[in-house]
Amino acid sequence: MSFSFVNLAPGDPAPWFRAPCTSNPDFAFDTVGGRYIVLCFLGSAADAGARAALQCVADNRRLFDDSRVSFFGVTADLTDRTEGRVKESLPGIRFFFDVGGVVSRLYGAIPRETEGVTEVPVRRLWIVLDPTLRIMRMIPFAQDGTEAAELMAYLAALPPVDLFAGVNLQAPVLFLPNVFEPAFCRKLIDLYEAHGGEESGFMREVDGKTVGITDPNHKRRRDYTIEDQEIINATQARIKRRIVPEIAKVHQFQVTRMERYIVGCYTAEDGGHFRAHRDNTTKGTAHRRFAISINLNADFEGGEVSFPEYGPRSFKPPPGGAVVFSCSLLHAVSKVTRGRRYAFLPFVYDDAAAKLREQNNPFLAESVGEYRQA
Repeated sequence: MSFSFVNLAPGDPAPWFRAPCTSNPDFAFDTVGGRYIVLCFLGSAADAGARAALQCVADNRRLFDDSRVSFFGVTADLTDRTEGRVKESLPGIRFFFDVGGVVSRLYGAIPRETEGVTEVPVRRLWIVLDPTLRIMRMIPFAQDGTEAAELMAYLAALPPVDLFAGVNLQAPVLFLPNVFEPAFCRKLIDLYEAHGGEESGFMREVDGKTVGITDPNHKRRRDYTIEDQEIINATQARIKRRIVPEIAKVHQFQVTRMERYIVGCYTAEDGGHFRAHRDNTTKGTAHRRFAISINLNADFEGGEVSFPEYGPRSFKPPPGGAVVFSCSLLHAVSKVTRGRRYAFLPFVYDDAAAKLREQNNPFLAESVGEYRQA
């Protein structure tokens, strides 16, 4: 039988996936951007070559710290876990359990054709990714195992994460002052203070449905949903006049729809934060095109928006100022360490995305609620 493999090369984007991991039963690989990543396709850790590779990783433990470099071993042999052949070591060293060979197939470690095959050929290899999750280098296992030492020397010589491209990168975001005037910012803060907020979650796919999840380790924020139509209209008018033209100019995208009218509050007393995530990775959020984050106050520390794939720089707009960015970008909100950060946090999209949003109604859990175009 002849086999065909996916053949990735340097410069290609690394395929995204979700898979069980030693640290998370449903690990979203797209969230690891912002550092160098080493994927090691072991086949099985019972293999002598795989054991030698893992020993080399252990011997160079100092390289893997989750700040500069993270290591992920990928095993398609689920007995590696039950027999204890692979073990997580944090920070920096984790393992994926590749049920059905899905991940290995995506990266060309096993062939596309595996159905009905009793002995699947395995191409054991190392893959190094840059902080934007693009392939930098692919190194097949050598029979004598010398490639592992070569890889470790390569990792040790890599430049600092924020200079991986040879220059400091600027995250592709819009930074716009004067979207909301001071009095309007104060009005929205007062509205939150008058009504209080409710703990805010995030969306995740569970058994084919988009459901709302709360996890204070991942996100801690309280939100108030604006119900006053006059205030909703006022937010729409300002965003239409002051943000929509900039999105059209920079991205050639015409915004026609807006979702979510909330005042969010990250507080120091709660350790308010939002770990790295993307805003459009579920059926219930796939229609979102741009996120808008408008600060309403300045008297807080922390709570800044960052884009790990493009370096450590973080953004704190002045009161009434906005950061506008594609919902596909990996982003995070750092922990608030003093005071409270108030922000207006909508999403915008267009008519085509509105149709997609309605088409995805069957995939929404009851708690999320369906959508109908106005």
